[in-house]
Amino acid sequence: MAAAPVWSVDPRTGKQREQVAVEATAQEVDAAVRAAYAARGSLADRTVRAAFLRGAADQLEAAKNQLVEVADAETALGPVRLNGELARTCYQLRAFADIVDEGAFLDVVINHPDDTATPPIPDLRRYKVPLGVVAVYSASNFPFAFSVPGGDTASALAAGCPVVVKAHPDHPGLSELVAKVLRRAAAEQGIPDGVLGLVHGFEAGVELVKHPLVSAAGFTGSVRGGRALFDAAASRPVPIPFHGELGSLNPVVITEAAAAERAEAIGTGLAGSMTLGVGQFCVKPGLVLVPSGSAGDGLVKSLTDAVSDTDSGVLLDHRMRDNFLAGVAERAQLPDVDSPVTPGAGSEHTVSPGFLTVPAERLASEGAYDLLLEECFGPVTVVARYDDDTQANAVLSRLPGNLTATVHLSAEEAAGEGRGAEILAELTPLAGRVLVNAWPTGVAVAPAQHHGGPYPATTSTSTSVGGTAIERWLRPVAYQNTPEALLPLELRDDNSLGLPRRYDGRLER
Repeated sequence: MAAAPVWSVDPRTGKQREQVAVEATAQEVDAAVRAAYAARGSLADRTVRAAFLRGAADQLEAAKNQLVEVADAETALGPVRLNGELARTCYQLRAFADIVDEGAFLDVVINHPDDTATPPIPDLRRYKVPLGVVAVYSASNFPFAFSVPGGDTASALAAGCPVVVKAHPDHPGLSELVAKVLRRAAAEQGIPDGVLGLVHGFEAGVELVKHPLVSAAGFTGSVRGGRALFDAAASRPVPIPFHGELGSLNPVVITEAAAAERAEAIGTGLAGSMTLGVGQFCVKPGLVLVPSGSAGDGLVKSLTDAVSDTDSGVLLDHRMRDNFLAGVAERAQLPDVDSPVTPGAGSEHTVSPGFLTVPAERLASEGAYDLLLEECFGPVTVVARYDDDTQANAVLSRLPGNLTATVHLSAEEAAGEGRGAEILAELTPLAGRVLVNAWPTGVAVAPAQHHGGPYPATTSTSTSVGGTAIERWLRPVAYQNTPEALLPLELRDDNSLGLPRRYDGRLER
């Protein structure tokens, strides 16, 4: 049987642009993984790794015009958004190069023998080593930042792990181009092409997570797809870590005092956040608790005006468009659910934004309204009107894990008066990032960032954005009573590499 073709499709028209590849067979997946495994040694030198990451950023910038043109043709996200995303991706690659240079991620700890301790301490030296080949599953909605050159790939390479990427079917042409760019950067450092493998096809993704030489996986996508791969990773003869980002409702609480203080600004800000990127951000606010009464009414009016003025847009593919329309229709038909601005079909290929409202009491117990507590991918949010704090807390208590949780407070509440601290305490168990008087869309690449959360937001406690994302692809090893001449350079007393370390209990830099 001939291999299935992989087509690049224009989401603005639904028409095929060109065939860019064929779906990988099990044998081709095996070859890609084995080539990556063979390339492990080429990443052993941290200096080479850092140069590779910086070179990758340089090469991506040099090819920017072509990459953005193809990305826009396959995603309809627009040159402005895509240029910004590519700049973010290059910044992230260089940030990981700096982390590799610094070396703190190796977490070097040295303890010399201490016979006076109880029990006695032998000579122990600990640091972290790369896990091995990492499988990366690209996301649809971020063709640069969470795909072939994205955070999973960058952090894995920074850790010293070769990568095999399963390309997303929404941007296969871009995936092929980016892979070539990254391989050029690798060749400049004498690193073989196999360090960055690329495969296409659903079955290839399944084969990849099952391959015995794959040591870990990173995924960004749907709950259904991510959970299937997570289960496959756990059921292997040798289970592997699976760091998946699956789905998030990203709840927002608006206090009555905040609504009374700045209803128009909050309503306008919410409209901008929920429709950003045609509602295709993983941190889109999907459930907003708004107080009943006049203050909340003013906020809903502001939201109505702003969403009504927002243009229709193209989703990443027509399957997502169909799912969006079906999901909105199913939610809108529930009793007591209203549509101040009805989300739906803008044209044959677009969708129009909107939002639904529902009394919060409908969400406080199990039943048909649980559907409103599930993510609906696209430009829609659910506004739940609550009568009092007890009702709002009852809804929060029913929410699954999220990437973000947000509260909007009045100036007085933000200064420590009222329930601000209490609401933060309610939100903290729900999410990996808690925001005050801001909107969750936009995930800064910064050392303190955490992009993850309780299940189903993610399948682990790690982050996929920020410097500590590198920790996912490392494991600690301790050497005991090992002669100096046999120790890795990182663990020798002379510290010739100049690494930050904890030496006999003292932190040295």
